[in-house]
Amino acid sequence: MAADRDIHRIGGALAESSRATGFTLVALTYVAAGLAAAAVVAALRVGHPLLVAFWADVIATLVVFAASMAVANASLYDPYWSVAPPVIAAGWVVWSAGGDLGAATGRQWAVLLLMLVWAIRLTANWAVSWRGLSHEDWRYVQLREQRPSGVPWWLVNLAGIQMMPTLVVFAGLLAVWPAVSVTSRPWGPLDVAAVLVTGGAILLEAVSDRQLHRFAGDPVNRGRIVDVGLWRYSRHPNYLGEILFWWGLWLFGLAAAPDWWWTVIGPITMVLLFVFVSVPMMDRRSAARRPGYARHMRHVPALFPRPPRDD
Repeated sequence: MAADRDIHRIGGALAESSRATGFTLVALTYVAAGLAAAAVVAALRVGHPLLVAFWADVIATLVVFAASMAVANASLYDPYWSVAPPVIAAGWVVWSAGGDLGAATGRQWAVLLLMLVWAIRLTANWAVSWRGLSHEDWRYVQLREQRPSGVPWWLVNLAGIQMMPTLVVFAGLLAVWPAVSVTSRPWGPLDVAAVLVTGGAILLEAVSDRQLHRFAGDPVNRGRIVDVGLWRYSRHPNYLGEILFWWGLWLFGLAAAPDWWWTVIGPITMVLLFVFVSVPMMDRRSAARRPGYARHMRHVPALFPRPPRDD
């Protein structure tokens, strides 16, 4: 019995050591990515801030990609989704305010603060679930194993796992540019709606994730389908929250500059990503692992909540 406890303790210590090593590597990788992005900004400082941010974003992604290949773990990219957007938005706010944040408008502060809350919560959510370099997202493992014959892994990793989400997120950020750079229009009802949608989306994601973690953390629920709280009315309420977050940012852009309405391509792209990629992948995995999930799919909608249907 004592030997078992010693083995368990040693195993736990090794796991924590691996986890700490992984987070250290992630931190160093993102510092390097930030420095590379800063170099791009310095080199292209006379260009339009929207294009400068785009190229800096791409270069930073390439740095993270290189690190992920070096350690054979594509999950190094996972926090990039939530880390990069507030950094880009903050850079635009600083540029628009001429370096004087005291001159920033209420809309600029609202956008930036909401993005920071979203980013901190989502990044923390990733950090809690990531177990270190030995842990790679199951979707990446699946893509590696099921990629077409002759297609190299580095290409799938770069194009499908890292560059594609970077481009999708940047499309969502298009509306943030007018929201934080156009300051001629005063605060109005559309801004209030934007705050409500964006803030409500963050809350929806937070509550959904907390309910999921509590459900999954209870040994009694092992192998069961989560059907409590918000998950009783939607199979993916956390995804719905993420989609609504980007629609809220678009409302901020629309409030600041109505002629930038075309940036709606950003939230539309988010909808397409979740509806045609994320939701189907999660549903297929759940159907393969949990008996009765196919029935659950017939009764509970994928995203927009409604009372579950009866047989």
